Amino acid sequence: MSARPYKIPESVLVVIHTPDLQVLLLERADQPGFWQSVTGSKDRADEALALTAVREVGEETGIRVVAAPRPGEPEVGLDRLRDWGLRNVYEIYPVWRHRYAPGVTHNTEHVFGLQVPRDIPVRLAPREHLRHEWLPWREAADRCFSPSNAEAILQLPRFV
Repeated sequence: MSARPYKIPESVLVVIHTPDLQVLLLERADQPGFWQSVTGSKDRADEALALTAVREVGEETGIRVVAAPRPGEPEVGLDRLRDWGLRNVYEIYPVWRHRYAPGVTHNTEHVFGLQVPRDIPVRLAPREHLRHEWLPWREAADRCFSPSNAEAILQLPRFV
């Protein structure tokens, strides 16, 4: 069996929110007490960022972002996903650097927003997250462990 490939240092941050600015936060399984929005790296260098966002939302929350959502399903339309045009370059926390190629110390994060109905079911990936909460946007920003995640949430009213 081959070794696990290195993570690509380009990722998405997806702020999932309701029309009334309630924000979905997830508690990390590998770092209890660390709350965040949906995040994840590209699987391939040529993967479109919007596809990375759609994939990560589905994997981490069970919410499917599709072209034609079906009533009664945990789906939202692709038109609800917006690239906010925000980019953050940050130093990768030392605890997670082993996941990247030797010498890689920084990641470029692309920020998206996804508007969903308040009652959409959330199904967590138990290996990634322990629980979720819906919080008012300012409270959600205060809860985030990542400064770039907190700042993205504080920008939410500009993009609704």
